[in-house]
Amino acid sequence: MLRFITAGESHGPALTTIIEGLPAGVPVDIELINRDLARRQKGFGRGGRMLIEQDRVEITAGVRFGQTLGSPVTMVIHNRDWENWQDRMSPAGPPSGQAVSSPRPGHADLTGVLKYDRQDVRDILERASARETAARVAVGALTKQVLTAAGIKIIAHVTNIGGVNAQVASREYDELQSAVFASELGCLDANAETQMKAAILEAKNHGDSLGGIFEVLALGVLPGLGSHVQWDRRLDTKLAAALMSIQAIKGVEVGVGFEYANLPGSKAHDQIYYEPERGYYRQTNNAGGIEGGMSNGEPIVLRAAMKPIPTLMTPLSSVDIVSKAPIQANTERSDVCAVTAAAVVGEAMTAIVLTEVLLEKFGNDNLTDLLSAISHYRQRLAGL
Repeated sequence: MLRFITAGESHGPALTTIIEGLPAGVPVDIELINRDLARRQKGFGRGGRMLIEQDRVEITAGVRFGQTLGSPVTMVIHNRDWENWQDRMSPAGPPSGQAVSSPRPGHADLTGVLKYDRQDVRDILERASARETAARVAVGALTKQVLTAAGIKIIAHVTNIGGVNAQVASREYDELQSAVFASELGCLDANAETQMKAAILEAKNHGDSLGGIFEVLALGVLPGLGSHVQWDRRLDTKLAAALMSIQAIKGVEVGVGFEYANLPGSKAHDQIYYEPERGYYRQTNNAGGIEGGMSNGEPIVLRAAMKPIPTLMTPLSSVDIVSKAPIQANTERSDVCAVTAAAVVGEAMTAIVLTEVLLEKFGNDNLTDLLSAISHYRQRLAGL
């Protein structure tokens, strides 16, 4: 069973993650992990924190001479901004610095202080911060190295920011990746990107923020990952939960998603065909590569909607948790728009889930046996 946990606060010393269940013998390229960490930090509309942090991972357990050992892998990402926060975030000694008493609408602030009986909103916002997702991206980048060995590739791109929609044509993976990496917003439509940047600048000038939509594509996924037999084993259940777990994500769809509500069955479902040289296939992919809770061999297509960031430079109304008097919400250093970063996190969470179900089906002791089992499975399918 593949599982991971993360620990650390936004302005604490570091983010730490432990991953258990990776096969032994997986080649580990640290620079590929650092590449995805750098991608998470980019994007037009990001805040000043990105000028301070230059995220790089340190592997402290579970890898030797560039290969996983089959034991838990521990990764650490040090927070460079910790130097400026040691007094306010010290794990020992008396409290220091101004307590935050004005919760932000749309954030974990108020509900968190009520649930955990805290008197300083910072006790909640530090962990609720999307800074935590840097650790998830590191895990995702590591699991991608398992998926690559199995012939599975994943890429995410931005399709909407602030109501500006990108027009995207079908492309091969290498072309998709090249275009996403070259775009400041991770958007495949240059004209839409120009309009998105203008919308972000306008929001910034008004002290506002913007959300949007990103799409994740997984190519080369074998049919039969996931299961129909229990609700929690369904692949779409796992993927939807993984994307919804990302801070500020409020909606997820698979394939055409909500558009299904507007289609008759005759136009909704992907008809099945067969040719000896390619086996079973579909000419459309409305299902987004998942039927009955299982991958069907077509590309997996997921989309997630991100709400605007709750921290506004023109603050919304709130209530002081100490005096109960009306107050303007707290303002933290923040982004105007972070949909590009969220797309990278979505890519990572998709990779983690697909690795989980791949190992569940084929085993996770070592990479040699894993690839052998996959090869045998492919041969069996080819004979059907």
